[in-house]
Amino acid sequence: MNSGTAPPQNLHILVVDDHREIRDLLGKYLNKNGMRTSLAANAAEARKLLGGHAVDLVVLDIMMPGEDGLSLCRHIRESMDLPIILLSAMGEDTDRIVGLEVGADDYLVKPFNPRELLARIKAVARRSPKQPPGEAAVAAGNTITFDRWRFDPERRELFDETGVAQPLSTGEFRLLAVLTANPGVVMNRDRLLDLTRGRSAAPFDRSIDNQISRLRKKLERDPGAPEIIKTVWGGGYVFASKVTQA
Repeated sequence: MNSGTAPPQNLHILVVDDHREIRDLLGKYLNKNGMRTSLAANAAEARKLLGGHAVDLVVLDIMMPGEDGLSLCRHIRESMDLPIILLSAMGEDTDRIVGLEVGADDYLVKPFNPRELLARIKAVARRSPKQPPGEAAVAAGNTITFDRWRFDPERRELFDETGVAQPLSTGEFRLLAVLTANPGVVMNRDRLLDLTRGRSAAPFDRSIDNQISRLRKKLERDPGAPEIIKTVWGGGYVFASKVTQA
């Protein structure tokens, strides 16, 4: 995350609004200003996107059919540390106060100039620094054991059952840190890229497949029939081994 007066670049913004015109307008405007965007028409779509991608900030409309924005805001705040800017057509002080009480970082009343939203996004993002991708996935000081391996994220060391160290590149370390922090969770390529490389990841980057292949050669008894890092066809990859933290 940048600091000072330089604007954060390549933020991944999730825009949640049931009005298609507003979603599309904000998506195009934010893309034009150097940000990546995902668009959701309701809370259910937003939950699905949050589960499959690493998002930096959520722009969330309050008044939506079904689950409203306040409920979704509360859910996001309880499950993840993610900046939220609420949008509402109502300028009531009580509406703004409730939004802030359930965890929103800022509040904007419709109609608004997209430039104002962009300024709010940059301001909120600067106040919400993130740990380096991948390294934040594992608590510092925890040694992780799985299969016949012992993984020390703090020292970036991997040892087999005889105590012999297996060297890891920076990319392999970050990928293993993310996978061992999410055992049994199917993770698609986009989410793995977001979590391991963050905003430096390029569109259509397939380096994750190469890193998975290299990790399998180091971890698996038979890389051709992997038991630790399994492929989920059409879904991505899953860390299938039992993980224990000490």
